[in-house]
Amino acid sequence: MAPSGTAPRILCIGIPVRDLTFRVEAVPERGSKANATHLAEICGGNALNAAIAMARLGGRVSFAGPMGDARETSSGFILERMATEGIETAHIVRMPGAATPVSAIIIDATGERTLTIYRDLVLWSVTLPDADGLLADRQAVLVESRCGAFCVDLCTEARQRGIPVIVGVDRAIALTDDLLTAASHLLFSSEQVQETAGVADDGEALKRLAGLTPAFLAATRGPRGTIWLNEAGALEETPAFPIEAVDTLGAGDVFHGAFTLRLAEGGGVREALQFAAAAAALKCTRHGGGQAAPQRIEVEGFLQNRL
Repeated sequence: MAPSGTAPRILCIGIPVRDLTFRVEAVPERGSKANATHLAEICGGNALNAAIAMARLGGRVSFAGPMGDARETSSGFILERMATEGIETAHIVRMPGAATPVSAIIIDATGERTLTIYRDLVLWSVTLPDADGLLADRQAVLVESRCGAFCVDLCTEARQRGIPVIVGVDRAIALTDDLLTAASHLLFSSEQVQETAGVADDGEALKRLAGLTPAFLAATRGPRGTIWLNEAGALEETPAFPIEAVDTLGAGDVFHGAFTLRLAEGGGVREALQFAAAAAALKCTRHGGGQAAPQRIEVEGFLQNRL
């Protein structure tokens, strides 16, 4: 259950994306075409999906990062959705002449997704607002791993102020990446942790990375649950909740958001991992990417019925 008192204030750092999602029976073969049974236009991006999840679960969320030119339609679409979710957008930096990222996502009958995305390279040249304004009264910072180039100094400053920095790793990162040491918590997926460590086993990959960073390390494995290292350096596992998945898009991001919020509320990592597993499971039972993230009452009811 959420603790009594004021909801935690959390900063999310990332690059928002406008998603066009298509539902099909099967992903078409190369050079062919298929009719979609459903089309939806939603906002996405790793950190934004996590921010939506946290806002629905009871957090007070602010978003920082680059977005395209003020005259383009994609950024306006995303900002409207963020306002609807109650996400603070004052720290978003508009980039004149740049395009907000757009992705095309195909979701098959099993709920698995295949996507292609366009990101304007100029977005990585963004300069974020002053650290004092971004970090004031924050209980946690969540970062998507691709944004290290423009936020690692802010993450380092957050850690110096005793603020947890949770990094959702959505791609392999270099062993020299500064986020490895700037983060307090690193949440990988199975594929990314193995590729990052160069080891074809989740547990051994986590152990190798533990020699390079003091951060908490975990790897999510979909229906096989999450494997992680405890304070003694021993491997533990948090099982996933069995559900019938219809859409896995954004599930990892919802997991990261729920984990971050529960930590910010004062929960331990074991409790936060279980809470995150429940939120991600519920998201997978409905279509809509990160915008299918559950409400707090749904997650708490789900946990009461499953534990």
